[in-house]
Formats: sequence, structure tokens, C-alpha cells
Amino acid sequence: MSRPVIELEEGWASMQSSISKLHNLLEGLPESQSFKPDEYMRLYTTIYSMCIQRPPRDYSEPLYVKYRETLQDYLTATVLPRLRAESHDELLLRELVRRWENHKLMIRWLSRFFHYLDRFYVARRSLPTLGQVGVVCFRDLAYVEVRHRARDAAGEVIDREREGEQQADRAMLKKVVDLFVEMGMGTMEAYDSDFERGLLDRTAAYYSRKASSWISHDSCPDYLRKAEECLTCEKDRVEHYLHSASVSRLLDTVRRELLTAHASRLLEKEESGCRALLRDGRVEDLSRMFRLFSKIDSGLNPIGVLFKQHVVADGTAVVEQAEEVVASGAKPSATATVDQVLVRKLIELHDKYEAYVEGCFQSHTLFHKEFKEAFEVFCNKGVAGSSSAELLATFCDNILKKVGGGGGDEEAVEETLEKVVKLLAYINDKDLFVEFYRKKLARRLLFDRSGGNDHERSMIMKLKQQCGGQFTSKLEGMVTDLTLARDHQAHFKDYVSRKNSVKGIDLAVTVLTTGFWPSYRSSDLNLPAEMLKSVQVFKEFYQARTNKRKLTWIYSLGTCNVMCRFDPKAIELTVTTYQAAALLLFNTADRLSCSEVASQLNLSDEDVTRVLHSLSCGRYKILNKEPADTKTVSPTDHFKFNSKFTDKMRRVKIPLPPVTPDEKRKVMEDVGMDRRHAIDACIVRIMKSRKALGLQELVSECLQQLGKMFKLDVKAIKKRIEDLITRDYLERDPDNYSIFRYLA
Repeated sequence: MSRPVIELEEGWASMQSSISKLHNLLEGLPESQSFKPDEYMRLYTTIYSMCIQRPPRDYSEPLYVKYRETLQDYLTATVLPRLRAESHDELLLRELVRRWENHKLMIRWLSRFFHYLDRFYVARRSLPTLGQVGVVCFRDLAYVEVRHRARDAAGEVIDREREGEQQADRAMLKKVVDLFVEMGMGTMEAYDSDFERGLLDRTAAYYSRKASSWISHDSCPDYLRKAEECLTCEKDRVEHYLHSASVSRLLDTVRRELLTAHASRLLEKEESGCRALLRDGRVEDLSRMFRLFSKIDSGLNPIGVLFKQHVVADGTAVVEQAEEVVASGAKPSATATVDQVLVRKLIELHDKYEAYVEGCFQSHTLFHKEFKEAFEVFCNKGVAGSSSAELLATFCDNILKKVGGGGGDEEAVEETLEKVVKLLAYINDKDLFVEFYRKKLARRLLFDRSGGNDHERSMIMKLKQQCGGQFTSKLEGMVTDLTLARDHQAHFKDYVSRKNSVKGIDLAVTVLTTGFWPSYRSSDLNLPAEMLKSVQVFKEFYQARTNKRKLTWIYSLGTCNVMCRFDPKAIELTVTTYQAAALLLFNTADRLSCSEVASQLNLSDEDVTRVLHSLSCGRYKILNKEPADTKTVSPTDHFKFNSKFTDKMRRVKIPLPPVTPDEKRKVMEDVGMDRRHAIDACIVRIMKSRKALGLQELVSECLQQLGKMFKLDVKAIKKRIEDLITRDYLERDPDNYSIFRYLA
């Protein structure tokens, strides 16, 4: 049975009444009722029948056209007049949202009626779907006309919300924003060009006005608090009704107007800027400053510069203060020396600003860099002719001595040493520090002044991590020598007790390895018979335990406890080996001249003068000098044992006057020699691997490899290159004078 043919005019006439009913539904007229199922099926069947009829009565194409015309007519006759009539910002937005939602509802109903058309005709012809046609109609007729008004209206609503005048209808604004997005039909073009661009311009103008007002009246912390609050509010707006794509651009706009445009003036405010915050320890405000400026390209750079300048100024003031104390001759305190006070203040300064870097500035690499460079500036300044390396080594010496470390809190000592090593990282001449440290370590170990091997080994391990194993190998060897020396001494005591050949003298010998320890002046001291016998016994003992090792006796470092019997009472004297040898001469002689003492002991005039002066001209007059009216010792003076000497103490230590040669100069000479060897070794190592290299490349690699340990002079490198050429380690390329070749 064939279906009856439905002509276009007939079929469309039956559709018109339903379309009118749909209009009434959208307008909310009271007499309008929704479509019933049988009515919906009748409309669908009508369109279906008109589309499946044989040509020329297949009305798919005319129906497609009439669908578009229906939407256009509705928009032109009903929607546009209502949109044009609204002039109030918020009313316009509400009307626009209402009309767009009605339009989508209309598209949904009509698409159901024309569903067959969408499934077959549109698909076969690759035409826009009915839904797409509906969106295009609204965009071309309604949206294009009101988009700028809608954007400005939304901007006004947002500005009023920013001012706190009224709470915006965020649900309505969200729908407006969604409309702009949907007009892009799958792209963000309409949203970006028609809404966001204008919103950003409006936002920039708004915050530019605010910033101009705030920067003049508010302090830096107050300004930053307001800026952070504004950014939080803008982010909140994006989360509630703006598109997520806007978050970065919107916040960047706010930052540009509030922070970037006024960064210099804001950060350098005299009483409240970055320097003032650092000076006053405003941790919370500094953290806020970092958070805000870290989101701006290169925004942290000016803060880093100000931070560095402030740290340099603080540190330089500490060093200058120490310099003034030395110049004035005043003591910092009753117990502290200048180096102790200076280093402790530098440690406090380091702790303070390290806390800023790790806390306020979240360990950002820029601030670590500025922090390091700042400390390098003033940590390499000397005080009163003493280099920072020497001052740091002296400080360590005071900490590690028994008086400085043994009696204190173990953890506190370790913590202090850890902080000293941190300061060492900023010292250019680390090798100079290590040499000074080695000299002082030797004194601590040899004269039993160390607070303990645990602290010494711990410090050496810290230095090894900081400077490298090549710089601490001698220090490790020194501590090991002392451990071995104690074993030697224990075995020597057993040896003496078994042999029973040494009576009256208790000898303790510390055997040192020559390469590890500083060089000490030795002399061929003629020991008294009592002492010489003990030395010979130890030589026999040591040669029996070792093979082909030569003992060199450094009597200048020795100490002796001598029991002297004076008429009032017996007193134990703690003296040096030289002093003890001189005193023992008076066991067999009542009166000796200075020259006779020098001859019998085989000592230089300088050493004899120091020894006799300490025993006759100081506080403890063990010897009587003739003539007695002078405080100096001459070769013609004579000396007698003072049997009347007495003291309230049972044990007396008689110090020896210090040696006059400049130890500092000797350290500098030793370090200079070590540096020359290090540069030579570095050059040879580089050239051995590269075979041929230009001057600039060779100098650059030397600076890179050795610069961490001491400050290199390019002239010194060139001088060592010339020296290596003369010693046939290198040669110049005959064709290119600036190229060097390695000679195997």
C-alpha cells in the first residue's frame, strides 16, 4: 500500500502551527502547552514522509532551508528587538542569557522534528548539522550585534564586584562566558577576541589606576598584601565564572600593572622596601614578596640584587668593626680574641641569611647564588694584616683546643665546626687555610692541647668533603701518627721494663712522618748523659721494630718535668728540652758563663740566649745572673743555680720566649711553593690528555680546575707554562706560537 504524497506547502503549513506553538512555549505564554507524544510523532512523521518521497517530491533540501529560515525569522522578529531594548548592563546580560537558552531549546525541539533530515540528508551532503546551523544563525544575527555591549556590560559588573559595591551574579556571568565560548563552535577564537581581550584591557586599566594610588600612599608590605589579595580574587573569579584558559593571562595582566610597572619604586622604598624588610627581619613580608615576584619573568632579579647588596653591607660592617677594634687596641671581651668575635659574628650572619634563603626565598637558585657571591666579598677581607684564611684557622684552633672544645657541649662544638666549614666555602685561598690549620693542628697534637681525636677527625672529614682529599691527606696522616705514637710508647714502656736499663728518667717519644708534619728546626743538641742514655735506648727499640727508617730528633719541640731541690722545698719544673739540658749542667758545675753553656750544649747563640733569659730574667729566677742589674743576656754573663728559689706552687711551668721569625711569612712561602707545584701538575695533566692546546684554552681549563682551591693569577699560569717549556715538558708549535704541544 503506497503512502499518500505530501506537497511542500501542505506539509509546511501543518508544521507552522507547531512552530508557532513552540514560539509561545519559549516566550512563556500562559496558554501554551508542551508537545504531547502523539503530536510529536505526527510532526516527525510528516518531515520523514516529505524526505523519503521520490523526486521531484523529495523535499529534503527545501526543508533544510526552511529550518534555517524559521530560526532566522524568530531571531529577527522576537529576539533582536528585546536585546536592543535593554540598555542596563545586568538586564542586558540576563536577557542575552535567556534568549540564548531559549534558542538552544528551540534548536533541540526542531532537531527532533527534523531528525530524519539530520541523519540522512545532512550526512550524505556533508552539510552543517541542524545544531550547527542553529548556532550559526544566532551568532550571525544576535551575537554579532550585542557582543561588544555584552562584553562591556560584563566588565562593568566585574568592576563593581572588584570595588566591593555589590556581589556579582556569578551564575549569570558564567552563562555569559559560556555563550562566548560556544560561539567559537569548538574553538576559543570568539572568546579570545570578543570577550577576553576586552576584559584584559579593562583589567589593566582598573589595576593601573589602583596601583598609581597605592604606590603613593601605602608602605611596601601593605601594597604587597593588597596585590596578593587582588590576585587571589582574580583567581577566584576564573574558578567561578571565567574560562580556565584565562587564568594565566588575567593574572599576568594584574601582576604587570601592580608589580612589574612599579617594581623598582616598590622594592626600593626607603623605610619599607626590600632592604628595610631584610633589616627588620620581616619574614612574612619577605615571603610574600618572593611569592608575588617569582611569578614574573625576571621578577626576582632586582630582589636578588638588593638582597646581595644588603648582605654585603652587613658583612662588610662586621669586618670593619673588627678592624676598628684592632686599630684602637681595645679587646672585644675579657676572654675572646678578635678572630673569635669576628668569626662568630660571621657565623651568626650566615645563619640569619641562610634562613632567609631557605625559608623566605624557598631555596631558589638565584638567591643561593647571590648569597654565595655576597659572602665571598667580605669573607675574603683580612683584618689587621691577617687574612681571612688565617683568622678562620685560628678560630678553629681555639674551638678544638681543650679550653675551647673539651669542656663544652659536644654537639655545640660539632655544630660550630660545621658552620666554620660553610664559611670556608666562600674563602678564595682554601689552600692557605689548610696550611695554617695544619700548623695549628700540629701544635695541638704535639703539646697535648687538643680537645680529642673525635673532634679532630670529624673536622678533617668536613674539610675533606669541602676541599678534597689531596688537601687533607697530611692532616689525616698527622692524626694517624699520633695514634701510632701511642702504640709505640706502650711497647717502649714494656721494652724498658723488661730491659731495666733506664733508671730515673721516664721518656715518652712521639714518632712523626716527615711528609705529613710542618718542617721544624733541628739542632745537634749535646744532651746530658742522663738524657742521652734514654734516647739511645729508644733508638735501639725503634730500629728493632722498623726497617730502614731514620730518626731525626727535634729537641726544640720536647718538654721535660725536672724535679729541683731548693733549700725551702722541692719544686717540679715543667720546661723545654733545651731548658732542661741547661739546668742539668748545674748538677756538676756551680758557675757557668753563657758561652760555656752554648759550647757544652752545642746550641746557637740565639737559642742559648732565649734559654738563659727564661731561667734568670723572667718571673721564675731558677738561675742567678751576674751581673743582675740587666734584663738582657750577653755572652760574658755568668749564671749560678739559685738554691734559695721558692714558689707557693709545687709545680711551675717556665715558658720559653717565642722565636722571632715570622711564621706567617713561612706559611705564605710554603703555600706559594705548593701552588706552583699544583699549577705545574695541572698543566701537565691537561696537556697529557689533550696533546696540543691553545694558550687561552689551557689557561681556561687551569682556572676551572684549580680556581676552587685558590685564587689564580693568569700571569702565574703563563709563568709556569714558560718554566715547563724550559724543562722540556711542553713546546711551542713552530707554525703557531700560541699553540703548545706536550712532550712525552
